[in-house]
Amino acid sequence: MSSDQGSLTYRAAGVDIDAGNAVVERIKPLVKRTFRPEVMGGLGGFGGLFDLSGRYREPVLVSGTDGVGTKLKLAQQLGRHDTIGIDLVGMCVNDVLVQGAEPLFFLDYFATGKLDVDTTVSVVGGIARGCELAGCALIGGETAEMPDMYPPGEYDLAGFTVGAVEKSDLLDGSAIAAGDIVLGVASSGPHSNGYSLVRRILERAGSPLDLDLGGVSLGDALMAPTTIYVKPILDVVKKVPVHGMAHITGGGLKENIIRVVPEGLGIELDSTSWTLPPVFQWLQREGKVEREEMWRTFNCGIGFTLLIAAGDVDAAKTALAAHGLASWAIGKIVPATGEERVHIA
Repeated sequence: MSSDQGSLTYRAAGVDIDAGNAVVERIKPLVKRTFRPEVMGGLGGFGGLFDLSGRYREPVLVSGTDGVGTKLKLAQQLGRHDTIGIDLVGMCVNDVLVQGAEPLFFLDYFATGKLDVDTTVSVVGGIARGCELAGCALIGGETAEMPDMYPPGEYDLAGFTVGAVEKSDLLDGSAIAAGDIVLGVASSGPHSNGYSLVRRILERAGSPLDLDLGGVSLGDALMAPTTIYVKPILDVVKKVPVHGMAHITGGGLKENIIRVVPEGLGIELDSTSWTLPPVFQWLQREGKVEREEMWRTFNCGIGFTLLIAAGDVDAAKTALAAHGLASWAIGKIVPATGEERVHIA
């Protein structure tokens, strides 16, 4: 059988190699700004190279991977692509930070149905900015154009980071003791958790994105990028004996801190020790969200926690304040048995 339909090309099938090359050329200077002295080679190799020699005596590598959940949907709905990459980096590097690790390098995965060069560069620019804030190098990534996999204008995003810590400095929670204080560090907003509920509440409320919340619009409050705690927290760890840390993500304050607390101990949190930020007050009110649901879904204004001795609280707060971060003593570690080890007053 013969066919007169002509020769097919990759472009005709929906994949534009030239657009992909244009993205690479435009992101090169953004990526280069994130490089550390340990980075070997430039962008474009099959694998990213990082020289670990001479920095550690007994290095322990700590890896983490994450996405930004359905906050992506909100970013795409609003056409705001420049900060979602900061969220991606923050979700990954804050996780490895919990064990005392300094994030060394980061890789990203960006997938879309049809590559829009400006959108892609904007997203990757946010990733590069996040890496600068975290002090880690963006040494590689993947930009995938996959026709028919994603509707027009939509894309997916994932990230991966590797950090390192001296074996003797690894934080595993074993030093946590009854009487330790839970020091809560301020978040910038919901960060990247709970957005399936956020979007449902927003839809129910009629999407009043211009609503003023104490000088910030609701849209800005919901899109505020995840706080990257790396540099401030690593500074605190140098100055104060930290017994344990937790990144407050999915599961909220109720489920994240207890993950690092040894058996036989529990947590008593005081919800009156800080003020629920306006964006969370709005979400709770408009969604008629029960108190318990708020605690297990959102960070409620606390994005990271340090578990430290009572005598070290003031020094830790001072160190955090020097980095522009507010913090509050929000609870304490207590003896506890049984399944319910977290109590919120």
